[in-house]
Amino acid sequence: MTKNSDQREVTIDATGQALGRVASRAAAVLRGKDRSDFTRHLAPGIKVLVTNVSKLKLTAKKLKAKSYSRYSGYPGGLKFRSLAEVIAKKGSAEPLRLAIRGMLPANKLRPRILKNLTIND
Repeated sequence: MTKNSDQREVTIDATGQALGRVASRAAAVLRGKDRSDFTRHLAPGIKVLVTNVSKLKLTAKKLKAKSYSRYSGYPGGLKFRSLAEVIAKKGSAEPLRLAIRGMLPANKLRPRILKNLTIND
């Protein structure tokens, strides 16, 4: 992890790290929890760049067992997709984006905070 001098941009290298470890670190920095001036009702505006996402450590078991669900709103409309299917369809950055999104508070700040996230393969 690298910080700029003004601490407005943080770079996280995901090479060889587990998906959840990178996601929790990025979520905490995006939220501003690592700063002494943390305020829960404000988005801090810190930009996070996650690099080398394609080199995340993912086990074969997790690729099959981890599932993402969607619901269309209709009866019988609950659909599941495995981690391997999500990576094949949307790329290796999508599971990380979904993990970080799930770790942020479900309120009006979440879309604003997620705009400060950049994920590079």
